[in-house]
Amino acid sequence: MAKWTAKHEAPEPLEGPVVATITGGTILWFVLFLVQLPFYGWFDDRGQTWWVWTCLAGAGLGCIGIWYVRGRDAALKRHAAQQAAAAESVATAEPKSAEAAGSAGTASAQAASTEPTP
Repeated sequence: MAKWTAKHEAPEPLEGPVVATITGGTILWFVLFLVQLPFYGWFDDRGQTWWVWTCLAGAGLGCIGIWYVRGRDAALKRHAAQQAAAAESVATAEPKSAEAAGSAGTASAQAASTEPTP
């Protein structure tokens, strides 16, 4: 069997409200756990308690997911701010370096004109 390779590039990943999405999912899992909790005996009689514990595990893992995506979001914002600051410092440094080059040329011309000729 030959290995399959894509014939086109993969699209860019979508960046949406990731923190809100993960938080909403976590709340949903926890609400499902709370809704099923009064029926624990019914689930236990049928050997289906994994339904209850799956919802609790989803809520717990969602809490870890919230922690992760909040950190990721903060890191992305920090990185974007650093890049913007670096781009701004480069943009403000270019006119200063052009002025320095112009004033250095002027100083050289002035020094040459004040030197006595032999």
